[in-house]
Amino acid sequence: MNNTLELYSLATPNGQKASIALEEMELPYNANTINIIKGEQFNEGFLKINPNRKVPVLVDPIGDNGKHLAIMESGAILLYLAEKTGKFIPSDPAKRSRELQWLFFQMGGVGPMFGQFGHFYKYATEKCKHPYPEERYAQETMRLLSVMENQLSKNKYLAGDELSIADFATAPWVICLKDYYIASERLELLKYTSVNSWIEELRSRPTFERGLNACYFD
Repeated sequence: MNNTLELYSLATPNGQKASIALEEMELPYNANTINIIKGEQFNEGFLKINPNRKVPVLVDPIGDNGKHLAIMESGAILLYLAEKTGKFIPSDPAKRSRELQWLFFQMGGVGPMFGQFGHFYKYATEKCKHPYPEERYAQETMRLLSVMENQLSKNKYLAGDELSIADFATAPWVICLKDYYIASERLELLKYTSVNSWIEELRSRPTFERGLNACYFD
């Protein structure tokens, strides 16, 4: 029976979450790149596995009692994989709650706010001349980085002393600020020393780095 997972994604921060988890959990999977610039997410085949037409999507060929199970939304994918393998998520209710709090912190705060910052800072400079949107999202991005800095100054990882899916969810967005939005100076990223050390430690892991680089296209 074929139990190889199929990942349909792109190396965006949300897409990288899923491929990092797959690599860290040592699960067999195929990385299928969806080129959103060419509009491949609007193909009818993709619509069948994700009605929202966003990446990433994970298909487990035996996930639904031996039948295909398609999973949309990056946070849902991380939870599914963690529960499927029992890795990077604790069974203790209190520890599990702390991990999920930081996962939802990323889903509800870091992702949307960092993404809006990147849009106005890098991509909409010619379309939106008013400074307010960029300033508003820059300030919120820095506030969220300060929250993470405080947490990581006292803990090795976001949810405590153990690596978790909360780290897989959040780190790609922090990396994006520097590598893709080119916003190190604007956001004063060097001052977040604990955040930078956390990123450096994660990127020293070959599995994490492979996950970051899955589903790239030239």
